[in-house]
Amino acid sequence: MPTAPANAAGIELFYETYGDPDDVPLLLIMGLGAQLHVWDIGFVDALVDRGFFVTRFDNRDVGLSTKPDIERVDVGGRIMAAFGGEQIEAPYRITDMAADAVSLLDHLGIAAAHIVGASMGGMIAQTVAIEHPERVLTLTSIMSTTGDSDVGQPDPSVIPVLLAPVPPDRARAVEQAVAGSRAIGSPEQFEEDQARIRAETSYDRCFYPIGVGHQLLAIVASGSRSDALRQLDVPTLVIHGDADPLVAPSGGERTAEVVPGAELLMIEGMGHDTPRVFWPQIVEAIVANAARAAAPAT
Repeated sequence: MPTAPANAAGIELFYETYGDPDDVPLLLIMGLGAQLHVWDIGFVDALVDRGFFVTRFDNRDVGLSTKPDIERVDVGGRIMAAFGGEQIEAPYRITDMAADAVSLLDHLGIAAAHIVGASMGGMIAQTVAIEHPERVLTLTSIMSTTGDSDVGQPDPSVIPVLLAPVPPDRARAVEQAVAGSRAIGSPEQFEEDQARIRAETSYDRCFYPIGVGHQLLAIVASGSRSDALRQLDVPTLVIHGDADPLVAPSGGERTAEVVPGAELLMIEGMGHDTPRVFWPQIVEAIVANAARAAAPAT
């Protein structure tokens, strides 16, 4: 299986590559609890068709990548403490997950790539650009936020669905996952058949809800990136749906506001998902952002 050797943190990342290795590299980073296949193969193929060599991978603690040996933690208690203004401890942080992504580029022999992240993956992509700027040709942050507490907060209506305990049996776990996808998805474009396929594939590849809690703590403990994002000097594209109930559009707006020269694409009717109807718009925006990197300085 294509798994990168253990990096400095002992993490082995499972990955897949698509396209011609001689084409311009593009790294896709997925979000909270989401395995690599949530980057739909049709979306990947669309990027390959536009001349990219695409890599998608499982973050640590999900899918077929390493599950760190972590003592049991009270995820709910620590999150509530964070909401109360306390500084909390986490088994790892977004900076560690960004280092994982860079170690995968090292393994693949890629000096720099277009970095595209969705949701938590957008946070990781932002952190790669902040902490490893020489590895980033362009940054695309999709349905994500800066970590500021005054923007990007979820609609209260979706929280009970998303925080419900995960049933241990496959049938109920899949149904709960589909219900969660529906709650946060694009209201008029929700693709239930695709959501069910993703849920079934995720369960069969690796059912590991503990890892989701660890990743959630990483998000909450990592704090704001806004000051560091203001220092970026990289072509940046921010994509967000105006119907996103999980990460409010203000999260994308703040990201575009603080990154110098960032372009904001607000997609009408898109929730916290990327239905096929929006792929052409997203792909063309990524291509245009890549062209900004290739253009000579003026």
